[in-house]
Amino acid sequence: MNIKPLADRVVILPAPAETKTVGGIIIPDTAKEKPLQGEVVAAGNGTKDEEMVLKVGDQVLYGKYAGTELEYEGTKYLIMRQSDVLAILR
Repeated sequence: MNIKPLADRVVILPAPAETKTVGGIIIPDTAKEKPLQGEVVAAGNGTKDEEMVLKVGDQVLYGKYAGTELEYEGTKYLIMRQSDVLAILR
């Protein structure tokens, strides 16, 4: 990963959206639920007021509208503040 987030931000690779079919009908990408979990692939160093508790490889849950979407080398990521992450999955 060539992206290094600053301060208390992390880059997350969202889990793939589930593909469901209903009676043979394939649901288009625009109608799929956004995944609410993913893997931290890069993390900043934190700030003087808030240390970085997330690390690369952590599986996390985040809010439905959290973060900013970005595409890097053909892969879609989310970048968000550490405070937007709701939980670490163990």
